[in-house]
Amino acid sequence: MELTVRPSADRGGADHGWLSTRHTFSFADYRDPAHMGFRQLRVINEDRIAPGRGFGLHPHRDMEIVTYMISGRLEHRDSLGNASVLGAGEVQRMSAGTGVEHSEMNPSPDETAHLLQIWIHPERPGLRPAYEQRSFTRTEKLNRFRPLVSPDGADGALRIHQDGRIHASVLEAGRELTYDLAADRHAWLQIVSGVVDAAGRRLTPGDGACATGPGPLDIVAVDAAEFLTFDLA
Repeated sequence: MELTVRPSADRGGADHGWLSTRHTFSFADYRDPAHMGFRQLRVINEDRIAPGRGFGLHPHRDMEIVTYMISGRLEHRDSLGNASVLGAGEVQRMSAGTGVEHSEMNPSPDETAHLLQIWIHPERPGLRPAYEQRSFTRTEKLNRFRPLVSPDGADGALRIHQDGRIHASVLEAGRELTYDLAADRHAWLQIVSGVVDAAGRRLTPGDGACATGPGPLDIVAVDAAEFLTFDLA
């Protein structure tokens, strides 16, 4: 299987002092017509939020927003009445639908919040806003593709309103996983940490890569690694 790599160093982004952010696809002031998203996947932002800082109340609509916590904590409040704190390993899904306002703050006095925020276009506009959150342990993700989100919410995954799936993996050094991508499906691989060899390409933290099925996507951990695998229509 042939991969097209999106190197970490080529991402857009900014350093606002309280927020260091890298954008895999065009976002905010970063505009690149060649990188506007991939299939239904619109945003992968890698954010580092300083202690005691964050995003105040702001609106979203017609987007499936998935937050993957890497380290630290993030306090979430929204206009649906939800209030929670996400810790490392926790995943949040917010369907913005007809409209929702939320805030995201780092409640820690001394620890940076490190996370991926992912936006996926919904199957249709005007959905009812919804929210759910779940913790996925390292053991659940160890040397396997652990479903995080899916259209049907099977196997304890969070439910998104789109024909797309996200899996998380923590792969021990020297171990290998193979993702069997079906015909007319498209994969995006996003490296969180460590180093992998995917379809013969070396990928390091922040790198992304895409491929089109059918075929096997072989992933070998050169060093212990954590990554997300997207399976998209």
